[in-house]
Amino acid sequence: MLTRTAGRAPDPRSRKKTGRLSLERYSARVGFLFILPWVIGFVLLKAIPILTALGFSFTDFNMLDPEHTHFIGLQNYLFILRDREAGSSLFGSLGFFIMAVPIEMIVALALAAIFTSDWLQGKRLLRTLFFMPSIIPAVAIFFVIQGLVSPGSGWLNRLILDPLGLPPPMGLYRMFPVILALWTIGPGFLIMLGAMQAVPKELYEAARVDGAGPLTRFASITIPMISPAIFFSLVINTISSFGGVALLDRGLPYSQSLSPMESYIVFQMFSFLNLGYASALAWVMFLVVMTITVLIFRSARYWVHFPEEDENVEI
Repeated sequence: MLTRTAGRAPDPRSRKKTGRLSLERYSARVGFLFILPWVIGFVLLKAIPILTALGFSFTDFNMLDPEHTHFIGLQNYLFILRDREAGSSLFGSLGFFIMAVPIEMIVALALAAIFTSDWLQGKRLLRTLFFMPSIIPAVAIFFVIQGLVSPGSGWLNRLILDPLGLPPPMGLYRMFPVILALWTIGPGFLIMLGAMQAVPKELYEAARVDGAGPLTRFASITIPMISPAIFFSLVINTISSFGGVALLDRGLPYSQSLSPMESYIVFQMFSFLNLGYASALAWVMFLVVMTITVLIFRSARYWVHFPEEDENVEI
């Protein structure tokens, strides 16, 4: 005897799951299309040159005689250990990092605190003025600041100090790298400002009711709440203090003393045309920056407060 079994009705939950999955795939594809130009630019203009430089670092490649390039293994890296100018340049970059990054962070934090106050007028105009120097090319900034603080022919010396009979500002000229770093403080300032504006006002009101003063509120509420922004700015400023680990970022002039490592790389490349040795220097600088960045990430667990982690904690 034939029996007919009724078909099972489709589960509406599986239908919703399928629709959600197809929507996620569509969103992922659309998102990938939006970032595709950046991915192509990164692969062609950064990833391939970086890997090519790694290959050149194991050769004696000279730009005037590329036909006679030979594989020399680790000789370029071993020569860096005996190159005093490379060592002084590397220590110069580390010194610039130790001096410039804290100043950048403190100034950006102070400016953001001032801009979050209620008594400041014209905030939009002032924000624009503080950010505008950041979009000026680094080479133009270099010549502008050099023309201002140069001991011999700077505008400050010719227009103010000479008529008053004052000596040239040698100390100010030595602070030239720091002045150059503060000139482009706009992005870090906006990051800090956005983070401070996102802090709930209720926290400040509760602390004020409990008798906390401005400095106490800033140290106990503002700093912990914006610690992710401070962490992000610290990483970005660390990388940029070494020239972004690129050969032609700031274009600072090379000198025999404490010159940044990037300038020595440019000196080796365009004065001696020794691309193999310059590539090895660039990779050494890259490894130094990566080591410092990893240490910053390892320390983040002790001082960075992520509100998302608190929300995921089950009570």
